[in-house]
Amino acid sequence: MALVLKFLNGTYIFRKCPKPNVASCPFLGTHFVDYCSSSLQKPVAAPGKTSSQRNSEGDLQGHHQREVALDITSPEEKPLISFDKAIKDEIKDQLRRLKDDIVNHWIGPEGRPLHEVLLEQAKVVWQFRGKEDLDKWMVTSDKTIGGRSEVFLKMGRNNQSALLYGTLSSEAPKDGESGRSGYCAMISRIPRGPFERKRAYDWSQFNTLYLRVRGDGRPWMVNIREDTDIMQRKNQMYSYFMFTRGGPYWQEVKIPFSKFFYSNQGRIRDAQYQLLLDKISSIGFTLADKVDGPFFLEIDFIGVFTDPAHTEEFAYENSPELNPRLFK
Repeated sequence: MALVLKFLNGTYIFRKCPKPNVASCPFLGTHFVDYCSSSLQKPVAAPGKTSSQRNSEGDLQGHHQREVALDITSPEEKPLISFDKAIKDEIKDQLRRLKDDIVNHWIGPEGRPLHEVLLEQAKVVWQFRGKEDLDKWMVTSDKTIGGRSEVFLKMGRNNQSALLYGTLSSEAPKDGESGRSGYCAMISRIPRGPFERKRAYDWSQFNTLYLRVRGDGRPWMVNIREDTDIMQRKNQMYSYFMFTRGGPYWQEVKIPFSKFFYSNQGRIRDAQYQLLLDKISSIGFTLADKVDGPFFLEIDFIGVFTDPAHTEEFAYENSPELNPRLFK
């Protein structure tokens, strides 16, 4: 039945379908056959009508046929997929982004005058006001190694914040290899430029990380990664603690960059190095306090600013640059 309906609709568009026969189509009702035959037949003008009336009726009929032809799609028509067009569109988009980068390089970062950028004292790097802001982040947990922790990320109330929530489980995976487990993390994606080139954040004119968060009283680890070509520091990160108060009130967290310590896979390194603020690739938040149960962290924005009261350049003495005698 469906095939017959598609056939009749397709032939109606091209006006090549003869009048259906009830005897040859016993499963079609007489009303349906009369409707098809009356629709396919051209209306005959009654004698005595003027030529202008015939012309107007013909115009209306032609207009009606054009509307029907636009509304009804032939079953043989298939959407065309042009890979050449897709490639050309992608190249055009990448060239447009390259042009924007070149223009911004001459004018100033983000198209602003350079003197405004140099004089600014604070800057919001990430804020959460829609789904496109969440797409700049990813979440992970010990499920990647067989653990049972779960973590999710969604927009908060009234789309004015990001809500990171889930359940932490310190139960070690039963694979015979891993002895520890229990972590959840939220990590920003590495920014990409034209042709998927990696880009870095330049925070060299600021000295403090500034966050507005609301948590459940758990301690979090704030991690910052560098975009560096030094192979020995490829998988390293800089970390510091963030203690949430809990309760319904927001809190503002200010962490000087000089406090971030050099770590490797959660372990503090003996030799400490300063964070290269002009080569920041990503920032993340990790929960691994070994307390099983639900958790949540709500984030309004993440930014940087210059604190004139903070004059410390580096908080750790065991650095090859500051105390080379310790590393002879």
